[in-house]
Amino acid sequence: MSGGPLVALHGVTCRYASEDVLVDVDVAVGAGQFVGVVGPSGSGKTTLLRAVAGSMQPLRGTVTRRGGLRIAYVPQVETIDWSFPVTVAQCVLMARVHGRRWPWPSTAERAAVSEILARLDIEHLSDRHIRELSGGQQQRVFIARAMLGEPDLLLLDEPTSGVDVRLRHEILHLLDDLNARGLAILLTTHDLNGIAAHLPHVVCLNRTVLGAGRPVDVLTPDILERTYGASMQVLEHGGMPVVVDSFSHRHAAASHKHAHEHTHEHADRGLT
Repeated sequence: MSGGPLVALHGVTCRYASEDVLVDVDVAVGAGQFVGVVGPSGSGKTTLLRAVAGSMQPLRGTVTRRGGLRIAYVPQVETIDWSFPVTVAQCVLMARVHGRRWPWPSTAERAAVSEILARLDIEHLSDRHIRELSGGQQQRVFIARAMLGEPDLLLLDEPTSGVDVRLRHEILHLLDDLNARGLAILLTTHDLNGIAAHLPHVVCLNRTVLGAGRPVDVLTPDILERTYGASMQVLEHGGMPVVVDSFSHRHAAASHKHAHEHTHEHADRGLT
């Protein structure tokens, strides 16, 4: 696979207990690609990342990885015990490869951590306890942990979950910078407009792949309705798709009629 993708899933089906959570999934990530996977809760997004990482074995199908491929995984920040008594630097150093001869970090490892923290603009937080960090800073710490192993492919599960708009843009710009330096990235997200619409490649997933390609080609009313099971409208702003709910209030006309009649009733009584 020297000239092929870093990782490729072919006809992958994964099952928990007696339920298939992924069905006949075909997904590939090439060197330097930036791919976002969107879909509703329970659509199999996290399972897809686990299959790519190798922590979930498929019931059917194959997962092929390039020889020597280094993969790093950043879980959802909500799954982390932020009360664990470690500093930022200690947290990042915990990602060192197991089986080392010495338990303490080497000078080279400390220098690598400082370089990574500086690259992610959190070097000044090195000695701060992880529970004292903001949501965006916590996300950067776990990206730093992942980067310590110099991965070829970075997997992120909902990296902007629970953060405000400013932090969402901050994380997206950080990932874009890392990708520009050659790092391949595969992330899952619920954020169709803030994240997915800005990515070069999007996969719509609901147990099976319902669309894959550029956001302008994939984030369409038809594909989104099949993915989320709800009607959506797609507008265009600045050359990018903007997804909005196409909900219409069924009682709007009746409410308008009632208000109109109510106004006339008061007018007849001399109350308006």
